[in-house]
Amino acid sequence: MKNSISIFFLIFIGIFMNSNAQDIRVHDPVVIKQNDTYYLYNTGWGIGVYSSKDLKNWKKEPPVFPEKPEWTDSVVPDFKNHIWAPDISYHNGKYYLYYSVSAFAKNTSAIGVATNTTLDPDDKDYNWVDHGIVIRSIPNRDMWNAIDPNLIIDEEGTPWLAFGSFWNGLKLVKLDKNLTKIAKPQEWHTIARRERSFKIPDADPGDAALEAPFIYKKGDWYYLFLSWDLCCRGENSTYKVAVGRSKNVTGPYVDKEGIPLSEGGGTVILKGNEDWYGRGHNSIYNFEGKDLMFFHAYDAHDNGAPKLGIKEIKWVDGWPELEPFN
Repeated sequence: MKNSISIFFLIFIGIFMNSNAQDIRVHDPVVIKQNDTYYLYNTGWGIGVYSSKDLKNWKKEPPVFPEKPEWTDSVVPDFKNHIWAPDISYHNGKYYLYYSVSAFAKNTSAIGVATNTTLDPDDKDYNWVDHGIVIRSIPNRDMWNAIDPNLIIDEEGTPWLAFGSFWNGLKLVKLDKNLTKIAKPQEWHTIARRERSFKIPDADPGDAALEAPFIYKKGDWYYLFLSWDLCCRGENSTYKVAVGRSKNVTGPYVDKEGIPLSEGGGTVILKGNEDWYGRGHNSIYNFEGKDLMFFHAYDAHDNGAPKLGIKEIKWVDGWPELEPFN
């Protein structure tokens, strides 16, 4: 009996250690490492934060914004401090945290940015400085939505911000050298689009479901990952991750079949299954020599709770594949 218990324990530990989902409730996870600690930022009240030493055991930290940024009510009246889809990176000796403020299913939205010199809340220098609005979308003026930001620095050191969802697709705009404003003269690109029904009113998000761009440089290629279909509906979520690649950060991005993402193309590499509904809204980083994809999924065995997923990327003939695939 003792040996049976030991074998069961070893099997349990093996399953746990090889699991690609972590038992913390998150949407839209992004991750960065400072010294020996990983910090995860996610959609939530004031921007949710977790820390970890091993990407398995997570500690909840104070939110980035205990009080909502002052400017948010001007975009969304009576804003409730539920901030969407952050993006975290380190440049010029500072951490840059882009984030989204929006009314649900409307392009009444804006992307803001805050900076800090440290991510450790116990550090005496810990202090998020908000720089306000970077980009704003206004209904019946803009056929795009200012949410889901992702910063990418190209090979020449030029900063670009990818963003957007639904409407007329995902956009890329050049930023100034301070990474807090749009560069002038302005330069915009459409990097992905799906067909939208012509008769849908401009203020309606429509049926061209795509969002959450994340651009990752690997070798000679820029890879654009994006989420298709519907998020945030528990077992009815149809979220999935598609990808295309380009030699230039501005595109055109094409899928494995050579179809441009701006013409509805995209190679699907992750989707839901009977255990995990609606896997999507990914971010990708190289940690300890491994390319890892972080995403959220709804746990079919926990009433559809949103959980953190992590998978390692393998590159086959210049294209990303996930292990395990299911």
